[in-house]
This record gives sequence, structure tokens and C-alpha cells, in this order.
Amino acid sequence: MINNVLQHFNIDQFQSDLLHWYSESKRDLPWRRERDPYKIWVSEIMLQQTKVDTVIPYFNRFMEKYPTIYELAAADQQEVLKAWEGLGYYSRARNLQNAVREVVAEYGGKVPATPKELGALKGVGPYTTGAILSIAYNQPEPAVDGNVIRVFSRLLKIEADIAVPRTKKLFEDCVRQVISTEDPSSFNQAIMDLGATICTPKSPTCLFCPVQEHCRAFSEGIQEELPIKTKAKKQKPMAYVALLIKNENEEYVIEKRAENGLLANLWQFPMVPIEEIGMEHLENWVYSEYGVRIQLGERKGKLKHVFSHIIWQLEIFEANTIQTELDDERIRFVDKEAITNYPFPVSHQKMMKYL
Repeated sequence: MINNVLQHFNIDQFQSDLLHWYSESKRDLPWRRERDPYKIWVSEIMLQQTKVDTVIPYFNRFMEKYPTIYELAAADQQEVLKAWEGLGYYSRARNLQNAVREVVAEYGGKVPATPKELGALKGVGPYTTGAILSIAYNQPEPAVDGNVIRVFSRLLKIEADIAVPRTKKLFEDCVRQVISTEDPSSFNQAIMDLGATICTPKSPTCLFCPVQEHCRAFSEGIQEELPIKTKAKKQKPMAYVALLIKNENEEYVIEKRAENGLLANLWQFPMVPIEEIGMEHLENWVYSEYGVRIQLGERKGKLKHVFSHIIWQLEIFEANTIQTELDDERIRFVDKEAITNYPFPVSHQKMMKYL
């Protein structure tokens, strides 16, 4: 299959055109200014599911706080989550810190330079492995994400469904054949830049593409039809009442989420699964769940938060405590000023304007 795909594709000329363009047009990104595998690792984890412009200020702040692998390994997890607050997909931050601790314990603080050792670290999948090995260590390893798949599906006119797991293997094989062995670091970054700036998902600017003459989809005018992807399942809506519960000392109840699963170890305002409970049983449910007696107050607003697999539909209500002895280690009373010291998911940060 791979030989058929690459038949009549001029690999040498493609590499030359791509690398020439990259040397003149590459984006100035803070993690590119040196080939530090730790910084490249952090940037690649932050860039998963997140745009470059969003990541840059987070990356700079994160590096000020944790300039080397040792500071991140030694940090308190709640502080790391606070530094990550707003980037979303918080399991990335937890996995990164766990993996960094393993690098300090097992590899003397040096990021491994082999696919087997690097790929065995928590949260380091094939793409991140390839990115670190190629960019930091200049090894000719493919780093295939959605961006790269899009570029190569158009270049080579690959019409396989990218929602099927084995299709990714086809793209990895293609990149392995086409990657520059002399400068794999620049090659992979050039493909990333090409996908981000020119070969975009919608309305690619083909007239400015440095490798346009190599692109089979462009020559047939089907670039906007590729890549082919079957539709994902629809997200499931979930309705909650989020409670801003205040006591007589003007302190609010906040709750720490479980150690595993969605938004693990982050803090939130208590959430009531309202379709199961019903508004008439809400106060009793809060007492049975947390041991706190409340009186429901007025509705303050509503918001929707979309995850990859579910949609939270949140109704926000005020409430006051009638009885304030806390006997549940998930929750605590915190005054308004101190709340900002805790890492909250974006949806709950948006509720703070109602405090």
C-alpha cells in the first residue's frame, strides 16, 4: 500500500521545497528557541487540543514557575493544576507531572532519547514521542497528529477514513518514508507550520503553498474534500444545578472532584444531577450527599460547557446554609478572595462573577 501511495512522488524535491520555505517562514515560538527536550515536551502537551496563540502565554508562565524538570517534579499538584487552569484537558497536566517525576527518578532528570523509554512515560503517546525525538534529538521519527494527517492526505491523495485507527499507521509509514534524515527536526516542524498556516482545515491557501506542485489533491481540485472522516458520536447532554452555597461568614462551599475521571482533582461549586433528583428534592439531596443543610435562593444564570463526549447544561443558583458543620473531606468553606487560589475548571471560573 505504502509503495503505491508514494509512487511517482519526488521525495527529494519535496523535502528541498519544504525545508527552504521553513527556513524563511518559520514561526517564532518560545519553545523553538533552543532544543531543550523538557520545553519541547511541555509545549507539545499544551498544544494537544489547544491553539498556539492560546498556549504561548501559558507556556511562558509555566516555564517561569517550573524552568527545569526538577521544579515541576517537586511541585505540589494543586499548584501545577492552578498553573494549567483555563487550558482544559487537565489529565494532561497530571500525566505530565507524573512522567516528569519518573524521568527524575529513573533517568537522572534527562528526558529519554529512545522511542521505547520515552513512549512508556505517562501521557506520552506516539505523536509526542515522535515530536520530542525529532525536534529535540533530531531523530527521523514521524510525529503524526491531525494537522500532519490533513497535510499528507491532500499531498498524497489518501482517501482512507481517518476515523479508523489503522489509517493513522498508514500516515506514520508515509511520513517515515518521506521525512528528511538530514534535518528531521526542521522537517516535522515545517509540516506542523504548513498545516497550521496554509494547509488549514477549511479554505486552505493553496496559492501560497510551497509544496503545491507536489500536491495531488490540489492538482485534482479536491483539497477541501480531504481528509475523509466519518462522523463521531453526538455528545450526550447532562443537566446540573450548580450551587453557590454561602454561610453566615460570607464563605462559599467548594468541592474537590475525585482523583480519577473528568477534571480530576480540580475544585468546583457543588453540582446536583437535577434530572435524576428534581428541584423539589434538591435541598434533601445536598444534605444526604454532603451533610450540609441549605435553603435554595434565586437563580443567577445558566451556562453550557462542551466536552468531547458530553455537554454540561448548568443552571446556577444561590443558596444559604442552615447548618454549617462540615464532616465531608471533599468540601470546605472558603472566602471569596481565597477561592482564586484553587484550580477550577473554566465552567466554574465563569460562575465566580455571581459570588
